[in-house]
Amino acid sequence: MVRGTFSPARAWRPAVVARLARTLGLRINLYLGPSILNSAPCLSCEVVTGRRSTLGGTILETQHFHAHQDVAYPIPGLVILAAKRHFYALDEMIVEETQEFIFLLHKIRKVQRDILCIEHVYYFYNEDTSHHFHFWLVPRYDWMRQFGKSVQSVRPVLLHARDNLNTPENLTEVRRCVALLRESL
Repeated sequence: MVRGTFSPARAWRPAVVARLARTLGLRINLYLGPSILNSAPCLSCEVVTGRRSTLGGTILETQHFHAHQDVAYPIPGLVILAAKRHFYALDEMIVEETQEFIFLLHKIRKVQRDILCIEHVYYFYNEDTSHHFHFWLVPRYDWMRQFGKSVQSVRPVLLHARDNLNTPENLTEVRRCVALLRESL
């Protein structure tokens, strides 16, 4: 059998069932069998479909992706690049999504540097999320040095932003950055 082709004999395997369920936006309990547990809608789906708004609105929308400010962390210039299709892992992208993804990352980062004067960015995504594929571009500002300069500093930075930066002045700056990103992309 050619790798990557469908095989009914392998379709029952838990990994195959789980991947299919994630692609369809379903949650599967492998111990109890397939079940739809829609107790909490996928936040990424809510944002990319417009059912949930983000601070400043959409930055960029393409055939496969939606760029926006994170809904919880008011850091100016922070961009979430979320897939429109519901999947979790980078290797689940189709060729067209992969090509568009790297093009958009490059384009967004260039605007962050050239227009917003953001010198450094931390990039990350996690596959064990309760939401579908979304990629973070988190700017590094001088105030973040107090939390360190490594991947371990990202979580404390985000929590600090959530808990301390929801001021009218900072939210205005976040909206300004969203508008500049949107206009420049």
